[in-house]
Amino acid sequence: MAVKVIKGDFAMQAAQNNPKAAPSRVEEDRMSDVFQLMDEMGHEQVVFCRHRGTDLKAIIAIHNTTMGPALGGCRMIPYASTDEALKDVLRLSRGMTYKCGLADVDFGGGKAVIIGDPLTDKTPEMFRALGRFVGGLNGRFFTGTDMGTTPEDFVHAARESDSFVGLPESHGGSGDTSVPTALGVLQGLKATAYHLWGSNSLEGKIIAVQGTGKVGGKLVQRLVEEGSTCIVADVNEERVQALCELYPEQVQPEGVARIHARECDIFSPCAVGGVIHDHSLNELKCRAVVGSANNQLAEDRHGDLLHQRGILYAPDYLVNAGGLIQVADELQGYREERVLQKTRAIYDMLLQIYRRSREENIPTCRAADRLVVERMRKVADFRQILLGFDRKG
Repeated sequence: MAVKVIKGDFAMQAAQNNPKAAPSRVEEDRMSDVFQLMDEMGHEQVVFCRHRGTDLKAIIAIHNTTMGPALGGCRMIPYASTDEALKDVLRLSRGMTYKCGLADVDFGGGKAVIIGDPLTDKTPEMFRALGRFVGGLNGRFFTGTDMGTTPEDFVHAARESDSFVGLPESHGGSGDTSVPTALGVLQGLKATAYHLWGSNSLEGKIIAVQGTGKVGGKLVQRLVEEGSTCIVADVNEERVQALCELYPEQVQPEGVARIHARECDIFSPCAVGGVIHDHSLNELKCRAVVGSANNQLAEDRHGDLLHQRGILYAPDYLVNAGGLIQVADELQGYREERVLQKTRAIYDMLLQIYRRSREENIPTCRAADRLVVERMRKVADFRQILLGFDRKG
């Protein structure tokens, strides 16, 4: 599918001055495909943003604002095509709706993507241009760092709009989001241990951690403190070596390509998404999958297959919600203790999902989705109550 966007007035004028410039039937069909994708995935709004002076090419997708304004990160990737970028932002923004719903924050799902190489294409002016596009949504969408972007990038964007979160502490932000994210994963691991073995203690448990970056590295440190044995892998071998040297008795190295197949109690993906697929799923030798990586299931059906195999799956969009909880709290006036309290609640929510999965004999990912949909219906129902009008001014 190729996407071609023609702004209304310019397209009409071109058609009047030059009939050949009018969009053809094929082009109209291609444009309508965007609406078809929105219908299929339940989106409210998709915004294509182009600024030639800074070479900004970005797409903002707002999935659902039932719970509140859309909230989700902005990633920068050298996508091979506009189609690829569009499909990614639609998929990611839908995931944020469910993530916000389970994390109990009053926000809906949204996401932004910038088409470009973050190593060579970034400029402060590009992010200031993005800031004006996001600001033009008048509070319908809030965003911050994601893959390929840093908090410092959004210092520039924040000069043009107040719709940015996750800024450095020196600029009024809440700081490193990997801290609550790692805490949330730990809570997920403890809840999983309780569900499987009747105790939330992780002492003596073998955890295979794939990815030892900001979140995975902090998670390994916490697990060591809990008395766990960790098998670790990362594309950056220096990170693995550093952890093995720091904790020689409790940390063992493994190759990235084989970490998922190691015999362990829990496999914890904390790097790239899509790690649970047809091939890797058949090689798992664990009782559960609990990690911080986004979109761990290559397809929804892989959650069904995990359920059939008796492998417990902790929905990643709940387990990794600690960072989301922190940046959402910034918009209320950041309070660290409030963030930690909500992050610890991941434990109880995950146990609720596990119970429902067992009682209804459905995969945990399906149980989580149902909880979000039910919560959104309840919120939509009571928000029919009119608050009244502010007649000042």
